Amino acid sequence: MPANTTDSSGPSDDAKKPGRKKKGRRVRLLLLVLVLALVAGVGFGAYWSVSTVRASYPQTTGTITLDGLTGDVEVKRDSYGIPQIYADSDADLFRAQGFVQAQDRFWEMDVRRHMTAGRLSEMFGSGQVETDSFLRTLGWRKVAQQEYDEVLAEDTKKNLQSYAEGVNAYLKGKEGRDISVEYAALGLTNDYKPTEWTPVDSVAWLKAMAWDLRGNMQDEIDRSLLTSRLDKDQIEDLYPDYPYDTHKPIVDRGAVSPATGKYDLDATPSDEIGSGTAQGATEGLNTQLSALSDTLDEIPALLGPNGNGIGSNSWVVSGDHTTTGKALLANDPHLAPMLPSLWYQMGLHCRELSKSCQYDTAGYTFSGMPGVIIGHNQDIAWGLTNLGADVTDLFLEKVSGDGYLYGDKVKPFTTREETIKVAGGRDRKITVRETNNGPLVSDRSKELDKVGQKAPVPNAAPDRADGYAVALKWTALKAGKSMDAVFAINRAKDFTTFRAAAKNFEVPSQNLIYADTEGNIGYQAPGTIPVRLKGDGTLPSPGWDPAYGWAKEPIPFDELPFEYNPERGYIVTANQAVIDESKYPHLLTKDWGYGTRSQRINDLIAQKIKGGEKVSTDDMQKMQMDNTSEIAALLVPELLKINVSDPSVREAQKLLEGWDYTQEPDSAAAAYFNGVWRNILKLAFGNKLPKELRVEGDCLNVPPAKNSGPADQQKKLVRECGQRDGDTAQPDGGDRWFQVVRDIVEDQDNEWWKAPARGREAALESRDDLFAQAMEDARWELTAKLGKNVSTWSWGRLHRLMLKNQTLGTEGPDLLQRALNRGPWNLGGGEAAVNATGWNAASGYEVVWVPSMRMVVNVGDWDKSRWINLTGASGHAFNAHYTDQTDKWADGELLDWSFGTDAVGESTVDTLTLKP
Repeated sequence: MPANTTDSSGPSDDAKKPGRKKKGRRVRLLLLVLVLALVAGVGFGAYWSVSTVRASYPQTTGTITLDGLTGDVEVKRDSYGIPQIYADSDADLFRAQGFVQAQDRFWEMDVRRHMTAGRLSEMFGSGQVETDSFLRTLGWRKVAQQEYDEVLAEDTKKNLQSYAEGVNAYLKGKEGRDISVEYAALGLTNDYKPTEWTPVDSVAWLKAMAWDLRGNMQDEIDRSLLTSRLDKDQIEDLYPDYPYDTHKPIVDRGAVSPATGKYDLDATPSDEIGSGTAQGATEGLNTQLSALSDTLDEIPALLGPNGNGIGSNSWVVSGDHTTTGKALLANDPHLAPMLPSLWYQMGLHCRELSKSCQYDTAGYTFSGMPGVIIGHNQDIAWGLTNLGADVTDLFLEKVSGDGYLYGDKVKPFTTREETIKVAGGRDRKITVRETNNGPLVSDRSKELDKVGQKAPVPNAAPDRADGYAVALKWTALKAGKSMDAVFAINRAKDFTTFRAAAKNFEVPSQNLIYADTEGNIGYQAPGTIPVRLKGDGTLPSPGWDPAYGWAKEPIPFDELPFEYNPERGYIVTANQAVIDESKYPHLLTKDWGYGTRSQRINDLIAQKIKGGEKVSTDDMQKMQMDNTSEIAALLVPELLKINVSDPSVREAQKLLEGWDYTQEPDSAAAAYFNGVWRNILKLAFGNKLPKELRVEGDCLNVPPAKNSGPADQQKKLVRECGQRDGDTAQPDGGDRWFQVVRDIVEDQDNEWWKAPARGREAALESRDDLFAQAMEDARWELTAKLGKNVSTWSWGRLHRLMLKNQTLGTEGPDLLQRALNRGPWNLGGGEAAVNATGWNAASGYEVVWVPSMRMVVNVGDWDKSRWINLTGASGHAFNAHYTDQTDKWADGELLDWSFGTDAVGESTVDTLTLKP
């Protein structure tokens, strides 16, 4: 079981009882006062007091008058502070949702809207100017405003307006320190004051969602950079084809064209930039893309890291195969660990369903946005995972003064001026330039001036030799109706209305799974997915060539894959390929996840129902915590065959004998294997990648421990670390790399297994040479981290989760960070496991993405459903519900999820009445 190695902020079971609440809060308040008192000498502590901290805690009992309501609204909270709202009209329901979410999470909401608008500098000063400049260039807020003004349905806009009214009713008359402790801290450095919420603030958050789920943009950049050092075959080695023979796609067949009644399986596009790129552009492109990649790294991870391994799990099993006789549906989106969690659990209930009050739904919401994103209503349940469709393309543009080349003409840029206000500093002005392909994202790169010198356009007139730039074409930069889809899904009654709602779920493109009380299960792939005129989206395209670009219309919705009551009786989506590309005419992407998690889930379900056994709610929950490592099952038998002469390394190697490949937090074998895997990647691929992809490594997070191993081995490790780090790229270790290694593991003499001496006694000439070196390096790396005695090693001590407040918890004063952050927790699971506590081999073993929530929905018997959040309902540090779900989340536990009126009544601890 995972162990929390610090004083957990989650209370004991007794402390969760109503009578213990105030005592728990007093303890937390005392701790905060003691911490802040330490800095009283510089005037900081004098400003803080118990009243400062408590001022922002929400009122959860009694009565509050709320402007705009037409009737009484009840807010019932359980012992975890999760609210269920009861109202008599849609308007009152969403006003109350806005009010309650602002009570618990307004700081988070405020930061999000400044992020999406490119206005972080107004809150945090000049350090955010570059981030704001990039986000202003993308224009999320501008597009969101257009959606609200021109595209969204009137009912959607009314709901957004009601939500905003509820948020503003909460803000009315409050100073920053009354809203959250972070505002009190921020007030020491600037005079920022929160402003009113607007409906467009809610719409813009969907753009942030879409950005981190945008598909293969980083792969597109990386492939281009690889061309500077690797040939076509080598690049194909590193981006292998999807393994359809071993990892099943989501659907066997999908939508059929209503026009033809069949698929047209003619030519699939696969052109690359090469034929359309002017001679001399390659160096300029790589310079641009390297700088752009650096810029992307600086953009906040709003929903999580973007890369191989990141994703989500969802699956649904029909009642034919369950102990309940009804469908069971599970979902756990994998996102960056945040404090508070990205998700906010909530129920939205009309006391009586009618035309004026249409919602009876519960699940996971986004603070700052009305409606439920993932959950169920009284008729259906649904879950989401990222489809991974390629909805972005980079275009290399020939820049010429005030215009860009298209065909044989120079077209003028579309430009706009943006003013970035900076707390404590002068305003900054930027000019955003756009081509017919989108905004010039390279304008935000520090390398822009160098590009024109390094990549002149051949044979161009002097006034047309300025160089090159990179434009981003992205479906999310066009106004769409995704907000309409959120409300429509919340109201859906059956698969027909669910699909009709999904048609408007344009951005981001998600895998939608479905189950209903009539016994049906289904899947739909929605989204605006472009049709490319030429090229396959794997490399940047020449913007000046009209043969490239996108068709006017995307893939028709009726031709997107779906599935309804498949014969096998279950559907699994975990970011694998949606459908075999040989059976489908449209290009969705060339960069699927490689199906490691999805196939494991498929196998677990198939094994369970083989012979007529039934899947229970407990089985679904157990599957979510499956820790099995697919790459360990492939490599450990080979590692055990290697003759190791060093007794200390042999001691570590023996840990792998009899290991079942499960990555429990107390497993020494899991710790050692993951160390070996990381070093295999470094040795085989690290020094072969171009300098633009090289990152500073992490041989040691800490100095070698005193007396932790033979002195010569310790010195050797430090020497090799110093020589390799900063001079090699480190693969991230996701399941793409699983497939890369799987494809070459039987070839002892493959060139990828060879590596120069670089501080070793001899060069590595074969797979087993490299595996032996990786085992040695891992032995001494873990010795430095965990000690000499391998019997004390554990995966959880390496693989730790820290929960950090996303603003002042990462950038604020050290003492403030200690007050706002929590952890660490020692976790099991790992990269591409179903229990996807991901880590990035480029930077170490720390947890960088997690199942951000988990749910198992008992369709039709809703009150037997279960759920958990990563943190808690509250965004207020030291509130009883700040991280009160985290210990249970880490242990794989789920909470009872009340939905019906009686069940909610029984679980209610606090009731707040909102009155007109």
